[in-house]
Amino acid sequence: MRSISIASGKGGVGKTSFVINLALALSQYSQKVLIFDADLGLANIDVMLGISPKYDIRYVINGDLSLKDIVYPTEYNFDLIPASSGVVELTNLNSNQKLILKDQMEEVFKKYDYLLFDSSAGISENVLFFMYLAEERIIICTPEPTSIADAYALMKVGYKHHRIKDYYLVVNMIKDEIEGKRIYQQLLYVIERFLPEVKLSYLGGLPFDECVKTAVKSQIPYLKLCPEKNISKKITQIALKLLKFNPQEARGLEQFLEKLTAG
Repeated sequence: MRSISIASGKGGVGKTSFVINLALALSQYSQKVLIFDADLGLANIDVMLGISPKYDIRYVINGDLSLKDIVYPTEYNFDLIPASSGVVELTNLNSNQKLILKDQMEEVFKKYDYLLFDSSAGISENVLFFMYLAEERIIICTPEPTSIADAYALMKVGYKHHRIKDYYLVVNMIKDEIEGKRIYQQLLYVIERFLPEVKLSYLGGLPFDECVKTAVKSQIPYLKLCPEKNISKKITQIALKLLKFNPQEARGLEQFLEKLTAG
């Protein structure tokens, strides 16, 4: 099992849409994918998919249900662990809540190839926790200067708090690949100057496309709604790039759970 945290320093960069379509792209390569909506207090995945799960993560935290009871199979061949909406107490998990989750994760996660954490935007404790917990991390930004600055801030805080050194970058809403690579080089320059311990790899760019807005309003992944569009081809390329990349220090499920306890 490979665990990937997807995060952004700034909201409104298309992170949740990216997670949904990445999950769909991976599933099309016969991968078993589970999305964990890690924006625990402000659920988004279910809204974007147009679904209404009866139960969510709060029922597990409160001890009413087990984690396996709330796994929701979607029509797109990936599964979802739904978050809650408007539940303030879940925005920062305490150690007891983490242990409750840990005790049930092995049974749930063992059947999946990919576990995708869709974190909330910003630098909250929950965001940092899921970044630390995951084996790999994808940072999403757009060409906006504030988004680029916040992406750097997120990596900086991740390193200072948990010594997280490795990140992928995806630049969303670009005009062309030249712009995406330019932003990557811009971030890389700042990192090499001020955070030389951190490694940033360019995973790819996603073009601005009106199909995304249509897909969000229709509550259908754009990879399903408009598979012929360039953005759909690009998300498929990113999925394929992840599949071909095999981390040298893949920890697997057992060490993932050990890290959860330590966190």
